[in-house]
Amino acid sequence: MRRTKPEVREINPDVRYNSVLVQEFINRVMRRGKKSLAARLVYDAFDMVQEKTGRPAVDIFEQAIKNVGPIMEVRPRRVGGATYQVPLEVPARRRMTLAMRWIIQAAKARTGKSFSEKLAAELLDANNNQGAAVRKREETHKMAEANRAFSHFRV
Repeated sequence: MRRTKPEVREINPDVRYNSVLVQEFINRVMRRGKKSLAARLVYDAFDMVQEKTGRPAVDIFEQAIKNVGPIMEVRPRRVGGATYQVPLEVPARRRMTLAMRWIIQAAKARTGKSFSEKLAAELLDANNNQGAAVRKREETHKMAEANRAFSHFRV
C-alpha cells in the first residue's frame, strides 16, 4: 500500500470554454499523446450538441457528468479469509473520473458514425438520464444496495 497520496496535478483550462473539466475530458479522450486530435473530436461533439439543443454545450456536458457520476460503489475488503464487497461513498474526484470514463466507453461502444457523433449522442443521452453510461451508474448503485449488509466492514 502507498505511504503517501500522489499530489493532484494542476490542469490548465481549455482554450475554447476556459473550463478545467473540459480539459480533463479532452485528456481522457486523448490516445497516444495526440491532444489536438482529441480536442477536435470533443469540440466537434460539443458543436453537435449545441446545434441539437440550442443550449451551451458546456452546461449539457456538466449536467451529463453529474447524472453519470456514482454516489455509492463497492470496494473489496478481506475479513478473516473472506472477501466482502463493502459499499462506500464515492469521493467527488473519483465520481468525476468514473463519469468521464463511462461516457467515453459508452460512446466507443456505440455502432457506426464518427467518434464525435457517438460522443455527442452519448452526452445528450446522459443529459437526459438515459444511455449506457447512466445504466452503468445504476448497476453500480444496485450492487452497493445489494451489499448493504456488509457496510459495517467500512475500509
